[in-house]
Amino acid sequence: MFVIAAAAAILSMFLVPPSKEYLGYLNESVLALLFCLMAVVAGFRRSGAFELLSRTLIAKTGNFRALAFVLVLLCFFSSMALTNDVALITFVPLTIGIFAGCDKENMLILIVALETVAANLGSLVTPIGNPQNLFIYDHYHMHIGDFFRVTLPLGGISLVIVLLLLLLVKKDPLDIPGGWSPLKIRKKECLLHGILFLFCILTVLRVVDHRICLAVVLVCLLLFDRKIFPRVDYFLLLTFVAFFIFVGNLSQAPAVSDFLSGLLEGRTMLVSALVSQGISNVPSAVLLSTFTEDVKGLLLGVNIGGLGTLVASLASLISYKFYSTHAHARPGRYLAIFSAVNFPLLAVLLIICNFLTGWM
Repeated sequence: MFVIAAAAAILSMFLVPPSKEYLGYLNESVLALLFCLMAVVAGFRRSGAFELLSRTLIAKTGNFRALAFVLVLLCFFSSMALTNDVALITFVPLTIGIFAGCDKENMLILIVALETVAANLGSLVTPIGNPQNLFIYDHYHMHIGDFFRVTLPLGGISLVIVLLLLLLVKKDPLDIPGGWSPLKIRKKECLLHGILFLFCILTVLRVVDHRICLAVVLVCLLLFDRKIFPRVDYFLLLTFVAFFIFVGNLSQAPAVSDFLSGLLEGRTMLVSALVSQGISNVPSAVLLSTFTEDVKGLLLGVNIGGLGTLVASLASLISYKFYSTHAHARPGRYLAIFSAVNFPLLAVLLIICNFLTGWM
């Protein structure tokens, strides 16, 4: 995705030659807050506290359906605070480890696919759940109440659908092979990153300026936890920079601007969901935001658009990468089950949201 974004930015430079005006394209508050959240969440995850919680809950399950409920709902709710990427990075490997030695490949695929759906849908509820939400929330200067008025109804409907999909998992007896490997909890790191995470939340709520948040996070990491710096996804930050340049240059071309504005008029949700299928929902949000004021339609469209193809959400690629590299992986089977779950759900949610938008 970074390569595509960089190529698009470079090509757009033929329309608008590089100049100091490019600096005006960059949304520094989004970049600063995104860096802070990625660093802090990486540190919190590294502390081991979240995996300890998940192990405790899993130990209380007695069959595969109960296990699926725990893992999938952990993905759904944790993604609201830790982002959909981190939720899947945490729980998909854990799920694969539980199934090691079991002859339950189809069940593993279904649970991983449902975890992916749950992370993508749960993350839509909050401004920090995924990068496109953070961008839209900041770009349109949304009030937190207005944001939740759009996302909470869809989040509630999504939760009900996820619970119904979990009934597809059979109630076969569960026997976790091999037990758990030892887990060390880093209490000081957990406390540090927990405090910094609250600081990030205050910045999202616009209580703290993003420059102050960035300075505090940088100083704390330099003093107490420098190992977190390599864990930040700098390619995601550079992808945002490249798309800011690309979109900024496109907006300077009247023909392109008029075409995209006309295309989005009255159908922002549908267009943004469909565009997400090809270029992913994060760049779709950045690209289309310049050409529409329909924040509700864009917010719903790019989040629902995370369902569907494997590339519609970068988080879905994370799940696929983890699954495809495990010993007994069947990638073709995974793609078939993933598609069978995602495409009907994409269509259903688009229809539901088309009716809901009048009451949001």
